[in-house]
Amino acid sequence: MVKVLAINGSPRKNGNMQIMIDAVVEGLKHAGIVVESVSLADYEIKPCDACERCYRKAWDCPIKDDAVTVLKKMAAADGLIVGSPVYFGGVTAQLKALMDRSIMPYQSALLKDKVGGALSVGGAVHGGQEITVNQIITFFLTHDMIVANSEGGIYGGMATGNDRGEVKKDDEGLKTAKGLAKRTAHLLKK
Repeated sequence: MVKVLAINGSPRKNGNMQIMIDAVVEGLKHAGIVVESVSLADYEIKPCDACERCYRKAWDCPIKDDAVTVLKKMAAADGLIVGSPVYFGGVTAQLKALMDRSIMPYQSALLKDKVGGALSVGGAVHGGQEITVNQIITFFLTHDMIVANSEGGIYGGMATGNDRGEVKKDDEGLKTAKGLAKRTAHLLKK
């Protein structure tokens, strides 16, 4: 059984990013892949304070929050879909904190060779989707993951939406999310 963890890095529940995540999840499930979807809005993840305690003992972090819970879900999955709305030109603080705290699974190469797909939603005027997707892809590459692009050559799922739900009007953006699902499923099955 192939399993994917889909992570919504938005601090908002049920916004544009969730619509994009749901489009990918639907495609993955259609391909027979088991998907668990989590929203970082439901978790408290504090920033890393560089104490380096986890360097000495795996998974030993003095910060008491939900980071280890989410990171262990990531380590248990065969693939990851990670999405973030654009916040000041990049990923959200919540997602960045999770990425920084991923030093724990990094120590044991627990994300190595997993398939990862990136998603982003940004406003029509401000943009930043490409930068945000690149930050997520850099995270994947740092962990020696296999990066899935969206079918058709787009390197991640990207859409535009300012107001809640507006991304539903971006047919091309939703198409990139569905293409990401197809490519991710294809790589996972290999």
